[in-house]
Amino acid sequence: MRKRFCSIRVSHSPEHEFVPTTSLRAVQSLAPGARVALIAPAGPIHEHDVARAIDNARSFGWEPVVGAHVLERYAYFSARDEARLEDLNVALRDDRIDAIWCIRGGYGMTRLLDGVDFDALRRRPRPVMGYSDITALHAGVNRCAGIVSYHSPVARENITPFTRDSFVRAMRGESSCGVAAGARVIRGGSAHGRLAGGNLALMAALAGTPYLPDLTGAILVLEDVNEALYRVDRMLTQLRLAGALRDLAGIAFGQCTDCDADESPDDTREQRTLDVVLREHADAIGVPCLAGIPLGHIDEHWTIPLGALATLDADARALTVHPTTELTGTI
Repeated sequence: MRKRFCSIRVSHSPEHEFVPTTSLRAVQSLAPGARVALIAPAGPIHEHDVARAIDNARSFGWEPVVGAHVLERYAYFSARDEARLEDLNVALRDDRIDAIWCIRGGYGMTRLLDGVDFDALRRRPRPVMGYSDITALHAGVNRCAGIVSYHSPVARENITPFTRDSFVRAMRGESSCGVAAGARVIRGGSAHGRLAGGNLALMAALAGTPYLPDLTGAILVLEDVNEALYRVDRMLTQLRLAGALRDLAGIAFGQCTDCDADESPDDTREQRTLDVVLREHADAIGVPCLAGIPLGHIDEHWTIPLGALATLDADARALTVHPTTELTGTI
């Protein structure tokens, strides 16, 4: 029988120290030759995913280091919990690793949160990159390690020039966003605050746990895929009723791919849309809201440095990320 690396702790009081939002630190840029761990802490992947991830890492001049268990596959996970956690913690504890890049999302990262060695990441801050289910890891990194993390392309992605440009700028500490000409003004106004969020379903799943990011004064960035419109409404309502959105500064919603289907009866006088749902919640909170920024399960998307300071100008359809040197305790 293979020896288990550990048993996953299921606890309402995880043994992590949680860091105030105001104490988030930036991380060093990745230089050519950086050793980047490629891990799969959530859904299953295939050999061609690993091959593309390796090619992508090398295209940035980085040296890929593939996790030992990424191809083991167990049900709807890339491997069993303890194996996925081992790959992540091995990378975090190895001072020769300069960044952690998740190969894909899927589902499974929330199951690992209590066992992640965030202390190792706090001791030696490094970029953590990925999106979708990796939102749960970003939340843990921000809350427990106290550093900025990157809602970015996953490593297996076919990275377009637009996506690559934003990713590179984020890695350099420059503004990785800008004007989204095709975005829609849901509620006008401007806001200044720290970027927080990621995948809406994961944010809702973290409600009631200590890992939900502190959204006080935050600009909440959200995206999702394959969710019925009523589920999007329900998840936003859950976050609002939980009090998580009470002191929010603004909302920047990306794409909700295949989410706009209205399941109202055909004889309903007024059909609902995503914009209607977002406007209701933005009005209830009283914050500016922009929708349709390049973020989500799409080919061309921005990299969002979660925890960095930014300005949202909904009327100008712009999200401007401030240099990471403005963060407290910047390395």
